[in-house]
Amino acid sequence: MKVESSENLRNVAVVGHNATGKTSLISSLLFSSGAVNRLGKVDDGNTVTDFDPEEIKRGISIGLATCFAPWRQHKLNLIDCPGMGIFFAETRGGMRVADASLLCVHGVAGVQVNTEKAWDFAQEIEQPVALHLTMMDRENADFDTAIENLQEQLDRSIAPVQYPIGKEGGFEGVIDLIAHKAYFFEADGNGKAKGGEIPEEIAAEANEWRSKLVESVAETDEELMELYFDNGDLEEEQIRRGVQQGMQQRLLFPLTVSAALHGVGNSALLDSIVDLCPPPAPLPSTNIGGEPLTDPQGAGLLIFKTLNDPFAGKISLFRVLGATTNGDTNLWNANAEENERVGHLLQMQGKQSETVDSLVAGDLGAVAKLKLSQTGHTLCSKDEPFQVTWVRRGNPAISFAVEPKSQGDEEKIGDALSKLVEEDPSLKSSRDAQTGEFLISGADQLHVEIAVAKLKERFNVEVVLHQPKVPYRETLRKAANGHGRHKKQSGGRGQFADCKIAMEPLTDGEFEFVDEIFGGSIPQNYRPAVEKGLLEAAERGYLAGYPVVNFRVRLLDGQYHDVDSSEMAFKVAGSLAFKDAMAKASAVLLEPVMQVEVTTSEEFMGDIMGDLSQRRGRPQGMEAKGSRQIVTATVPMSEMLSYAPALRSMTQGRASFVMEFSHYEEVPKQVQDKIIAEAAREAEG
Repeated sequence: MKVESSENLRNVAVVGHNATGKTSLISSLLFSSGAVNRLGKVDDGNTVTDFDPEEIKRGISIGLATCFAPWRQHKLNLIDCPGMGIFFAETRGGMRVADASLLCVHGVAGVQVNTEKAWDFAQEIEQPVALHLTMMDRENADFDTAIENLQEQLDRSIAPVQYPIGKEGGFEGVIDLIAHKAYFFEADGNGKAKGGEIPEEIAAEANEWRSKLVESVAETDEELMELYFDNGDLEEEQIRRGVQQGMQQRLLFPLTVSAALHGVGNSALLDSIVDLCPPPAPLPSTNIGGEPLTDPQGAGLLIFKTLNDPFAGKISLFRVLGATTNGDTNLWNANAEENERVGHLLQMQGKQSETVDSLVAGDLGAVAKLKLSQTGHTLCSKDEPFQVTWVRRGNPAISFAVEPKSQGDEEKIGDALSKLVEEDPSLKSSRDAQTGEFLISGADQLHVEIAVAKLKERFNVEVVLHQPKVPYRETLRKAANGHGRHKKQSGGRGQFADCKIAMEPLTDGEFEFVDEIFGGSIPQNYRPAVEKGLLEAAERGYLAGYPVVNFRVRLLDGQYHDVDSSEMAFKVAGSLAFKDAMAKASAVLLEPVMQVEVTTSEEFMGDIMGDLSQRRGRPQGMEAKGSRQIVTATVPMSEMLSYAPALRSMTQGRASFVMEFSHYEEVPKQVQDKIIAEAAREAEG
């Protein structure tokens, strides 16, 4: 579908908690609008926006997807956003490129964890929000209870613009409170309404809700308030205009209802999106010097999602910025500071695409095989470069080490993981320099498991997951001397080297080597070999096989033999001297300590503080942020490996945390003894 003006576009992110029926709602709206000729269902695995094999298998949305519905000469771009908290980075991206969010709330369950997250993020980016009660045909679905729940937990300015006709299994239509008309739907029909009279048995309730709506609208605008006082009511167009303006200014949040699986309420919802949601507006951006721009000029694209299709290759989803954009052109990547060739433009219906000549400002589209551009990058004119402010990506909460099941797959892992990270930047992959393990990090164990499933499905790479090794280190607490003597005679030329060293703790560095030999007790050309032997021995560790750090070595004296000495012999002598000194230097283990920040509600504070204490955590402070509490603490990394599932269980998924490396500190004696004993068992096989 092609539109000639941005005024005929609506970009709406469909967001909410998992299992509130977002994907089903979008599927039903596409069918009712005529965009597709068959109603797709999540249970059948044939919805337009859940097309990844893992989404179909698990029955959940994993990544955002776009589609469009034609309605009343408008193009409605719908962005299906995941509802599980572990994929909320995807939801933030979808909301950022939309001009409004449709926040879906389960008609029975009401406000849930990710309802609050989406609501808070919309507030953070000052985005208009419409709310939508889903599954109003379910047992125990109650309109009045749901509205009370929403107004108490989110905002008193939530105002229904529709009222349901019938309850639970008898839900058959909606009353448009703005137009004061009834619309009836045929169950399992095409989702298009037939007008009728407001049923007498609910006329009084409908009138009461309409009066509440009129009052809410009047409170958002002085002119409307005066008209309301003068006439005791507002006309249909005045109400509609008031709702539009109130929604755009976030003074009012309209609410609609439906039962998408049966098509009840579909056309009324499509009408509401056209009538109430705003057309595209410029996204927050800055020029190359960092100054804010109100309206960037010239053609531009914001890449908001990257897909790696097994057949089509890399596909970049974008929003058009500034002006109408044509295909087959060159644009400047303001992030990578390189030219990027943009080929044929596409518009996406889930994973299906069709080629278009151009797309107007604000429209959503896609392009294949961009070389440089990644999610969050801005493409624009090189003469007037700018960047759109992109959303933050949270730090991964959990890491796993991965190893290939087949030895031949080791080389494939890196390339496959890089493609997954390109598609989902909230995943991270790296190789630990100390342990040598390949690590994959994500928001949750399920997040990582899905990535592993994709490795097998798409790239035919099977891996085994296990907990990563904690990168302990070793050091010494006091100074000590060491003597290393290497002498070997087995016929012919022998091996001989002797060195004496002094080792001491170092507070301002990891290692320092000081040559204090005066004279020729060890020739100059052999002294670097002593240092090399020391470093190799330090890398192998002394207590439990972990690298020794924060020490200084002074090379004091030694002996050599004109014939039998060599660099290799002095390297061995250096390592022997190291072990001798470490045996006297009160060696200890050091463990990485993380700076942890937990965001929670007041009700879970006691449990969280108690749990952190059991994990050897030390609280650093508490801070209130709105209705949330932020707890900061330092906790050993070894105690945080299992924290993500524990926190989710402890708080019913209502708390989140981030952590980053802080420092190393000495391991308590009883813990150290266990680590050393475990290392000894592993060494024995």
